[in-house]
Parts: sequence; C-alpha cells; structure tokens
Amino acid sequence: MSKTNNNKAKVAPSTHLIAGGIAGFAEACTCHPLDTIKVRMQLSRRGKSSGQKPRGFFATGAYIVKRETPLGLYKGLGAVVTGIVPKMAIRFMSYEYYKNMMADKATGATSSKGIFVAGLLAGTTEAVAVVNPMEVVKIRLQAQQHSLADPLEVPRYRNAAHALYTIVREEGFMTLYRGVALTAARQATNQAANFTAYQKIKDWAQSYQGTTELPSWQTAGIGLISGALGPFSNAPIDTIKTRIQRASRVEGETALSRVMKVAGEMFAQEGPSAFWKGITPRVARVAPGKRNKHQQHQPS
Repeated sequence: MSKTNNNKAKVAPSTHLIAGGIAGFAEACTCHPLDTIKVRMQLSRRGKSSGQKPRGFFATGAYIVKRETPLGLYKGLGAVVTGIVPKMAIRFMSYEYYKNMMADKATGATSSKGIFVAGLLAGTTEAVAVVNPMEVVKIRLQAQQHSLADPLEVPRYRNAAHALYTIVREEGFMTLYRGVALTAARQATNQAANFTAYQKIKDWAQSYQGTTELPSWQTAGIGLISGALGPFSNAPIDTIKTRIQRASRVEGETALSRVMKVAGEMFAQEGPSAFWKGITPRVARVAPGKRNKHQQHQPS
C-alpha cells in the first residue's frame, strides 16, 4: 500500500482557514451562474410524461437571462458567500485533522486508505456544520423565477437573510436540515473521491517522472480530473437532494419516505436520465474549483 510523504513542514491551521476562505469566496463569485443553471435543470419537470424535451445547459442559461435578466444567474449568491468561507475552512482543517489522526505514529505518513477515510469524514463534517442549511436557503432563492428588472414582481424570498428568517418562521428550524443525509453523502463522496484520486494520480506522476515537484499545469490537470469524479459518481444523490430541499415540509413524511417518493416520481415521470440533470454545469463548476483548491492546498 502506498504511503504519502508527510515530511513537509506543518502548516498552521490559521493558514488553512485564510487560504480556504479566500479560494472559496473567489470560486463562489466566479462559478455561481453555473450552479444556478444546475439547480434549474435539476428542478425542471420536463421529461417523458410532459412530452417536452429537457432544456440543455446553454438553453437553460439563455432562458434565465431572457426572462430574469443576467442577474438572475446570481440568485442565491448571498447564501453561498455567507457559507463558503466557513465551509472551505472546515473542509481543509477537518481534512488535515482526520488525516493526521490516521497517520502512522512512527513514520508520520498516511496511507491511501487513511486519505480516503479522511476525505469522507471531512465531507461529512462540512455538510452537517455548514453546507446543508446554506444549500436549503440557496436553492429556495435560485428556484424563484421572477425578473429582477420588474419592481412589481415581488418574490417570496427577497434575499438570503429574509429566506432564512421565513423558512425558520414558517417551517421550523429543522427545515434547514432537510436532505442532510443526502448532502453528507454527496460531500463525503466528493471529498473522498477528490482527495484519493488526486493523491493517487499525483503519486503516479511523481514516480513516472522521478521528481517530487510537478509543474503547475500538471497539478491543474490532476485537480480537474479528480474534481470531476465526485459529480459523476453522486449525481443522482445531488438531484434528489435539490428537489427535497426545494419542497416544503409535509406532515407525517419521514426522511426515507421523502427520498423514495422523489426518486420514484422522477423515474416514472422523467426517466432514468432525470437523475443526471445538471451534470454538465455541475462538473464545469466543481472540477475547476477543485483544481484551484489543490493548487493552493495540495494534500500531502
């Protein structure tokens, strides 16, 4: 089993906090339109039962811009910006903590299995601590199809703070944790696949080239590949999660029954391909973000 090199100087937790926060903020501001398009595609009911072909990536983006102005692509950005800094900080700090906890006491090295588990735990930690409440607020804002150019078209949720207040007041605090198990599963598989694939490919490249330092274009490419693995592997989880978090609470409905109901309706009404709706903008958003994060914080 391969071992990773942990002989590098330890980086202070505050450095992970600042670097992760800055990287996350930049990613959110740059890539948010892709996320809005992804959410709209996932929420679209077009399929075999409606007789309408689902809109693709570009058609969905063009529809939003035409009906809601270009600013419509940035709906929910406030929720993301509010949550992205603590999310990124928790992701990297918890990953380092779990990785070091699983390191060999004698050599200080962490095995590939340890890195995989550390990624799983880090993803779960960030999902429960920050991501799920942020996603509920963000998705509710992104789902509103009102024109920002029309002052008479008043939306249900005016901004992130108002959405948070309205959701808690009308549906209860626990609504912010709708779909938390799916969010945790998505985040955990994202980080486990990302960190593990990145380390494996990086180790292979270093061994093949006989060097410990890779050029920036290679680390960027490795980050793109590893970052894309998560979205492809857990797309059905993310689509079901989005629909659950968009819907209001139903009395007597359990978490499991919600998942089964949404998944069953999607399969029956829209077909198997519905579970991969929004995969193009999701990969376009997630993979470059993972590349940039690995370049400024390469797992050791």
